[in-house]
Amino acid sequence: PCTTGASACAGAPQRVDLGDTTYCCFSGKVDINYPDSCTCSSAEDALASEKLSLTEIARAVNADPAATWTAHDDGRFVNTTHEHVAQRCGTYLPGHKSYVEMNISEPSHEALGLDASLAVEDLPDEWDWRTQEDSCKDVIGLVRDQSSCGSCWAMSASETFTDRRCVTAKDTKIYSSMDVASCCKGLGCGFSKGCLGGQQGAALGWISRTGIVTGGNHEDQGSGKECRDYPFPSCSHHTSSSLPDCPKAMYKTPKCSHQCTDSSYEKGYQNDKTKGAGVYAVRGEAKIMQDLMTNGPQAVAFKVYTDFETYKGGVYQHHSGTMAGGHAVEFVGWGTESGVKYWLVKNSWNTAW
Repeated sequence: PCTTGASACAGAPQRVDLGDTTYCCFSGKVDINYPDSCTCSSAEDALASEKLSLTEIARAVNADPAATWTAHDDGRFVNTTHEHVAQRCGTYLPGHKSYVEMNISEPSHEALGLDASLAVEDLPDEWDWRTQEDSCKDVIGLVRDQSSCGSCWAMSASETFTDRRCVTAKDTKIYSSMDVASCCKGLGCGFSKGCLGGQQGAALGWISRTGIVTGGNHEDQGSGKECRDYPFPSCSHHTSSSLPDCPKAMYKTPKCSHQCTDSSYEKGYQNDKTKGAGVYAVRGEAKIMQDLMTNGPQAVAFKVYTDFETYKGGVYQHHSGTMAGGHAVEFVGWGTESGVKYWLVKNSWNTAW
């Protein structure tokens, strides 16, 4: 079904070798970003899943008695395609053609102020940073909107820095996602490319080396509160809200500027910079939970499948649909619902999603 060197393939997804590279074919095109993403249980299942519309996916989720979450099924996805979902998944995960291994170290429990003897069962059943720190409630509760820009990696990094700084230093300032998205690039930032994607781990390293200026949402422009607010307006990510629909085309990343975009802000760009103490990784459920409750929210990323777009409530688990890409978010807690454990995640598609 896949023709070597062809841009189109007919039939079910199959592996195809093009020169020295192995690609994965999905009903009509080659997935060049994730060449190793052929993990379907069968060719027939994969083809059927690719052809499902988001409306059909939502109905399948809601009809499944074993599903742990519910989906929106009200006609809002009639004109939504796989590509519309994928364009906001701007995080390079291992296997992506642009992924760069950053070799981020994992400190010991002792170095992070953690207790290595504690297991998951020894930790609280639930945790939510929005209710743990009164002075940081509004900061951690702020949900940003990346709009039609694949800047989730910059959002995840900047909001994690913002929230952790509030927890540790009682600093309630909001730090700029666009400072990261437009200026964190090249080898020192994992070759991140603004609205075209990047890596939040590399971005946190960049913040530690160069610092980051203040900056809120698009709606904060001209308020005089921050140096560089987000330039793209909030929009409706297939939600029932008063916001306009998100543009189908991606915004272009603004040029890196060492000037505050809000002329009424009292500080200059360089004087507004704040640096992080460093970047590190944690692995394992118990260690992640303990670091989260001890040191603050965490920048994380996961594989997004097209059914995630239809999420309404409950504990999300992949049900159907194909992989759309990598998406960076922020852990702010955990809990259990109807016997199913979950991570509490802050997304960057505004509060209406």
